[in-house]
Amino acid sequence: MTSPGIDVHGVRRSFGDIHAVRGATLQAHAGRVTGLVGPNGAGKTTLLLMLASLLAPDDGTIRIDGVDPVADPHAARALIGWMPDALGAWGSLTSRETLVVTGQLYGMPKPHAAARAEALLAEVGLSALADSAAKVLSRGQKQRLGLARALVHEPRVLLLDEPASGLDPQARIDLRILLRRFAGEGRTVLVSSHILSELEEVVDDAVFMVDGETVDSRRVAAASRRARPWRVRLAGDEASVAAERIARVLGASARVDRRDVLVEFDSDEAAAAALRSLIAADLPVAEFAAAQGSLEHTFLDLGKGVPPAPPAPTAPTAPDEEVTP
Repeated sequence: MTSPGIDVHGVRRSFGDIHAVRGATLQAHAGRVTGLVGPNGAGKTTLLLMLASLLAPDDGTIRIDGVDPVADPHAARALIGWMPDALGAWGSLTSRETLVVTGQLYGMPKPHAAARAEALLAEVGLSALADSAAKVLSRGQKQRLGLARALVHEPRVLLLDEPASGLDPQARIDLRILLRRFAGEGRTVLVSSHILSELEEVVDDAVFMVDGETVDSRRVAAASRRARPWRVRLAGDEASVAAERIARVLGASARVDRRDVLVEFDSDEAAAAALRSLIAADLPVAEFAAAQGSLEHTFLDLGKGVPPAPPAPTAPTAPDEEVTP
């Protein structure tokens, strides 16, 4: 396993009586893309702000490539590329000026910052808008500028909050390619998103947050093992007819969902066995695929209240062993 570029233990943060982050423990490793998944209000953005050294935790520890962002925020910020959900740039500056000024704030000489700005504008597809004021950019264009701004100083750790929000389909594909490239270069990438299908295609690891807490890995594993719906379509059959034929072959319940049939399986292996049975029965299977990605499936099951995992077993104390309080 690669070393943790982000290491968080027992982090909490409240705003008066609002406990935004009640207990966060996670690791994100260099060379991997880690997804931060959770519903609105789960505490994801507050956690990211603490990782970016923009908020101090009330309790717990954070390390960014070994640096404590509370004790040494300047060193941490030199390592971090931070892309918030909203650009928050100077609206009167052009896209090029935004990147040049950002580079200078990181200590780059202006010619270096200007050259870096040109390269990044090309990389995120904004060269044609280099001289347009940031305030006239669309939501998706501002997102691309926000990503470029986060990359100005070539950070080792990337923190991205809803980076795909507002992007068109091609820009989302380009973003996925960029994130995979960053991981391939050995950077640590932590990305928060509500677009679970997008995360599914790019992340190596996932951390789930519910009610301000990161979910215990055993609870996540329990949720991921629950039955998942698969979508089946038979060529030439109406969905209602197909449901009857599929249920008869599999000896399992099948329900109609528009033109397709949904059948639940406990595992990928069970789904594969079912497909073999359908083909052996000479049913004209035209489509057979999971109706939910694994992230979406786990996320939805956690939302249904999958019970907490039991506490880890502890070694029994020998009868004659003296225990020190």
